[in-house]
Amino acid sequence: MKIKFYKIIVILMLRLHNFSYKCSGFFSSKIESGVHPKHRLIDYHKFFVENMEPQDVVLDIGCGNGALTFDIAKKAAEVVGIDLNEKNIRIAREKFSAPNIEYIIGDVVKNFPASKFDVIILSNVLEHIEYRTELLNKIKNQGSKILIRVPMVNRDWITLYKRELGIEYRLDKSHFTEYTLESFQDELKRADLRLIKYSIQFGEIESVLNKK
Repeated sequence: MKIKFYKIIVILMLRLHNFSYKCSGFFSSKIESGVHPKHRLIDYHKFFVENMEPQDVVLDIGCGNGALTFDIAKKAAEVVGIDLNEKNIRIAREKFSAPNIEYIIGDVVKNFPASKFDVIILSNVLEHIEYRTELLNKIKNQGSKILIRVPMVNRDWITLYKRELGIEYRLDKSHFTEYTLESFQDELKRADLRLIKYSIQFGEIESVLNKK
């Protein structure tokens, strides 16, 4: 009986942990003028900026409020930020505009831009896509270099424990998947993409790819 009671308490605490995590992210973004504090604390943009050249034309898929796009544009020649959320694009245009940035409202899954790019970025976007292989197959023909960041499911013990207990474990309920390194590599293989290099930072895979 004690074990059953303890299990009930653990499940309640883990659900509370989910609620607390979500609320903390929401309200801390308000403190940080609409940008999640992880952008600042973990130097979120550094990986992308370091993996492009001043002459590059860049596509930032799922650009959100434009914070990353704006920093990329400080180095790259031109940047196109695309997001299907009209509110995100409105905020991006208001807060993170620059002469070499173009923001577009659109869904790359349905209508991928016809232009070719030197660099295509998917920063915490791929996990939100249901048919990921199809999207990756489109991307590989439109970009010379692809930079992808995805969350890992084995980022910590508590995430795996939640999954084991049948509790919501994803960072976001809109995620279709969260990765291990092996599952990420398998997905890239199915799309005929070559993993040039990668690193694991703060429970996320940062990767540089190109077409095989």
